[in-house]
Amino acid sequence: MELREHKSSFRVFWVLRCLVILCIVRQFFLHNYEACFFGLLTLVLLYLPSLAQVTLKIEIPIGLEIAILFFIFAAEILGEINAGEFVLEDDVEDIHSQVELLLTRRLGDIGKKIHSGRSRNDQVLVDVKLFLKDEVLTLRNEVLQLFHTLQSLSEKHKDVLLPGYTHGQVAMPSSFGLWFGAYAEALADDMYMLRGAFNVTDQNPLGSAAGYGSSFPLDRQMTTDLLGFGSVSENSMDGVSDRDFAVELANAAALIMMHLSRFSEEVILWCSWEFQFVSLSDAYTTGSSIMPQKKNPDITELIRGKSGRVFGDLTTLLTMMKGLPLAYNKDMQEDKEAIFDAVDTVKMCLTAFTPMLDTMRVIPTNMRKAAAGGFINATDAADYLVRKGVPFRDAHSIIGRLVLTCIEKDIPMDELPLEDWKKESDVFEEDIYEAISLETCVDIALAALLYKTFRLSKDYDIL
Repeated sequence: MELREHKSSFRVFWVLRCLVILCIVRQFFLHNYEACFFGLLTLVLLYLPSLAQVTLKIEIPIGLEIAILFFIFAAEILGEINAGEFVLEDDVEDIHSQVELLLTRRLGDIGKKIHSGRSRNDQVLVDVKLFLKDEVLTLRNEVLQLFHTLQSLSEKHKDVLLPGYTHGQVAMPSSFGLWFGAYAEALADDMYMLRGAFNVTDQNPLGSAAGYGSSFPLDRQMTTDLLGFGSVSENSMDGVSDRDFAVELANAAALIMMHLSRFSEEVILWCSWEFQFVSLSDAYTTGSSIMPQKKNPDITELIRGKSGRVFGDLTTLLTMMKGLPLAYNKDMQEDKEAIFDAVDTVKMCLTAFTPMLDTMRVIPTNMRKAAAGGFINATDAADYLVRKGVPFRDAHSIIGRLVLTCIEKDIPMDELPLEDWKKESDVFEEDIYEAISLETCVDIALAALLYKTFRLSKDYDIL
């Protein structure tokens, strides 16, 4: 009797192994190499029970081998998905039901057991979180590439004079490199926001079921490790009703778009004939159907416009969640359209923005002409007095009156006669003209601002 049972079990084991080998061969010819790998791994595992029985005299239940066969069929379905051959049938509710149906067709009632201890609530959330984790890393790479481009441009143009603006008016001498560096710093902050979104997303909800757990003794830490999550979502109600991860990611996406929009606005202005500080490549501009002279900065205008779209996605998620009681509600189904659109939009904009900057032509002469007007050296004149011992508040008032004199005479400060300077203060000497020359002002400004460029050498690869 024992001999007959042993032979029967032996035959079942070999049938299972032959099925696995056939699956491996089939997937190899279909070029589903990932499934082949899982198949080979399974084949090894199928030999372990026999080895244990022979060498260690341990009886391995046939259920273990059935579970391993279940594993190889799941790998085969994965191969079909990767090959683009997976199709949702008309009467099947979603991908989870389709996978269960395929396993049931191949394994019988065993396939129907896959949903034990699970709910569509935690299953869908696992899918979305795994997908968004990869999307965050993709965004990180795009942002980091733009960050490094801005670092390079900041160093390249650190000696190029740029009039600094406040309130839309010429303020003080600055550096074009500093301008690039400012946006690089903004992207560095965005990287921290992405890391926060990744950390919130990197929590495994599987096992929360419909929000109240399962009566089965599920090993949630094992599924967390196998799925590559950083931690378990501890509270089952929060596990399935939480959409903070989507809000966090949409918020990070909105901030990235806000920075790209501000950047785009300045590029649009500086491409205009009134400024002509930069010129975009023809690949990133378009002409006009009626005006032959036009060269419109379409990419920057589109990015500026699409920022509102991402802001809307964030608002959608916040509005969706603001009045929902615990735990799951069908309203949450709206999260996917908003967060997927936000991520796709940011990726598209980043993909176009970096090569646009790489091909942008800088026109330093026009920047210098703009810096020569607007009394951009007035603050340096005040600093001249301070270095001579005049309190800054008094120096500020003196230079303010001198600016009014220059406006009345319609001349720049460096053409104002010395006697007019001395009417306001006897401290002024001939060296005032050297102190307020554009070259001196620029040299002082660049020396003071150099630390900003140096600080950008930090590595912000934080994910």
